[in-house]
This record gives sequence, C-alpha cells and structure tokens, in this order.
Amino acid sequence: MVLMSTILLIPAIGFGELVIFLILLFIGIIIIMILAALIHFILPIIAAVVVWFLTGSLIYAGAAFLLVAIIQLLVRRR
Repeated sequence: MVLMSTILLIPAIGFGELVIFLILLFIGIIIIMILAALIHFILPIIAAVVVWFLTGSLIYAGAAFLLVAIIQLLVRRR
C-alpha cells in the first residue's frame, strides 16, 4: 500500500517539460564551458586590460593578450 501512494505522488513528466529541461541543460553546459574558458584566460585578459589602460591601443592590448596566452599555453604543457 505504501508503494502505491508514493508512485501516485510522483508527477508525470510531459514531452514539453522534457524538451525545456534538455534546452536548459544544453544552455547550462555552454555557460559552464564559457566560464571555464574565462578562468583559463584570466591572466591574458588582465594583461590586455592593463596594456589597454596604459596605451589606449586595442592593437597593443590584443598583441599582449595573444603573447601572454601563448606563453601560458607553453608553460602549462611542460
């Protein structure tokens, strides 16, 4: 008897709810991947912002970002 009452308390999941759940799951995975990329590139981002504030040039800031990112990649591989 107890088993029947617990089964009746679990609501049925409709197709629409399942689709919404899968869409939200996909969006959540994308957000986690973007945050992981931001965490990985935090040092090059800081370097680029500092260079941009000091020089005012986006070209120098982009070059600083690329240089620090490449150095960081080479250091982590060793």
